[in-house]
Amino acid sequence: MRSNRWNAPLLVGAVMVGAVVLLGLVSLVWTPHDPLATDPLHRLQGPSAAHWLGTDGLGRDAASMLIAGTRVPLLVGLVAVLISLVLGVPFGIAAAMTRQGGAGLWLMRWNDVVQAFPALLLAIVLAAVRGPSTWTAMVALGIGAAPGFVRVTRAATLQVLSREYALAARAAGRGPLYTAVRHVLPNVRSMLIVQASVGFALAVLAEAALSYLGLGTPPPTPSWGRMLQDAQAFLYVQPLLIVWPGVAIAWTVLGFNLLGDGLRDLLDPRLEAAA
Repeated sequence: MRSNRWNAPLLVGAVMVGAVVLLGLVSLVWTPHDPLATDPLHRLQGPSAAHWLGTDGLGRDAASMLIAGTRVPLLVGLVAVLISLVLGVPFGIAAAMTRQGGAGLWLMRWNDVVQAFPALLLAIVLAAVRGPSTWTAMVALGIGAAPGFVRVTRAATLQVLSREYALAARAAGRGPLYTAVRHVLPNVRSMLIVQASVGFALAVLAEAALSYLGLGTPPPTPSWGRMLQDAQAFLYVQPLLIVWPGVAIAWTVLGFNLLGDGLRDLLDPRLEAAA
């Protein structure tokens, strides 16, 4: 019965995400050329045996830059999601468990205040104060996405607390920490996985947007968003330069969305009970 639940979105998403992760790992030890090496004599060339995806306006190998640029979105997405989980999950559980008093209400009002500031706006402000950097983007996107995790965790926790086993644990004198670890976290994991996959995809898009605006990963570090910015000036001369990073971003975002949907169906407790 369990093997039948390995659905198409999960398999396709796993293959797409696995390809991106593998490419990021390969970039640590190998690229076709030095991604930072310029060659003014071979500017804006089309795909060839020497340069698989052509060269950009500075003569840099587009394939090497695309491969090396894989590390940035993966790192930004991973750290941003971890920050959101660390901040959002305990906050959401605490807000659900203290709903009977005023503490839960105040926690959610504070969450609404934080959510009123979009993650991109927070990243722009931090970049203006501290200067553009990958770490600034990570922190800003992680904090900006945390309110979404708070709301998802709170809603799921309220459902868990209304069930018989959670009520029995409270009647037996079990503390909030025991209830959260033993009953809440195992039953909200599927929702958190889906939220994490969406957060990862949004972090990839946001990092690309910030780098495109010059507020994310600074040069000369290869970045898909920076590649889009550099290729814009040569859109009518070598349009393929803007296609490669665009396809990479779309591939990564779609892969994580499909993976999250598939894992949700695989780990959903209701499907587990039916099986």
